[in-house]
Amino acid sequence: MPLRIVFQPYTLHFRMEAGTSRGVLKQKTSWLLKVTDIEQPGIEGYGECGPLPGLSFDDIPDFREQLTEVCELFNQLDLDVFPFNLSIILQQVIPEHLPSVRCGIEMALLDFMNGGQRIQYKNAFSKGEKGIPMNGLIWMGSYDHMAEQIEEKLALGYTTLKMKVGAIDFEQECRVFESVRSRFSADQITLRVDANGAFKPEEVYSKLRRLSEFGLHSIEQPIKAGQLDLLTEVCANSPIPVALDEELIGIFDYRKKFALLKKTQPPFIILKPTLLGGFQHCKEWIEIANRLSIGWWMTSALESNIGLNAIAQFTASFDNQLPQGLGTGQLYHNNIDSPLKTDDGFLFYDKSKSWNINLDENAWC
Repeated sequence: MPLRIVFQPYTLHFRMEAGTSRGVLKQKTSWLLKVTDIEQPGIEGYGECGPLPGLSFDDIPDFREQLTEVCELFNQLDLDVFPFNLSIILQQVIPEHLPSVRCGIEMALLDFMNGGQRIQYKNAFSKGEKGIPMNGLIWMGSYDHMAEQIEEKLALGYTTLKMKVGAIDFEQECRVFESVRSRFSADQITLRVDANGAFKPEEVYSKLRRLSEFGLHSIEQPIKAGQLDLLTEVCANSPIPVALDEELIGIFDYRKKFALLKKTQPPFIILKPTLLGGFQHCKEWIEIANRLSIGWWMTSALESNIGLNAIAQFTASFDNQLPQGLGTGQLYHNNIDSPLKTDDGFLFYDKSKSWNINLDENAWC
């Protein structure tokens, strides 16, 4: 059973400009993977490599060339024993500095191993029996634009809202929180904040105190990653529970993962499989977090529905009742048609619908 991996780039176009502290996003390129058995065609496993510009460890100029090298190396393995040891293949074929590639190949191989039906993990979610609670994401923008997004999310049944902060006037952002809290208590609507490391050391405590007036659930990455001593102090003294996000990127050794969480003791960590190197790496973070009594939730990283589907199925493998950050499937004009749907603030896998992966067959490399 010699397996073969091929890939092609796929540019996703946003329905609206997505504002973050790193700028405004209008489109995003993912690299879609397909695994087949060249001697027994018919089963196709799909995955997605989706490095994020300015954030991913493998946001590198020669990404395409390095992805090509990895696929060529995999194709030379001539895998003919099934099932194979997925962990060993991932470790030996994919270098650590390509976490999105490892994640994408892991998705594709899991799909292939389960029959090529876009089922990476068999659980109540992938069987269409249970939904996953989500937070509604509010992108940065003007006060009016953010307020409009909030009304849309509330109308769709979301009870947890996650707002990006740090790019526009801080007091204007606070006005948005005030408008929500004037209508809804913390028991009615949960507010999360993601600063993407935007707060400077000299202002972080004053801004945290100001934000604490609005009964926030948590704040993601208030300061830029890499300031461990300051981060440890902030985690211990912040009036708002801190969640680590960018701080986890680029750490692949189990001992270093443990050392980071042991030192900083954050209340929460945010797991993005595409940025962290796939599901097996996320399992290590979860195991360590559980040992240290640290909460966690999963977040997609602007993947298409191919990547979002696999991440959602992986998330559903755990008994985590917190709202997850998996609401990015409706961001694009040209997303892959899938059974994923949102309803009343939950993500579901609707088994009455089918996949339509309509890609250019001549574009596979």
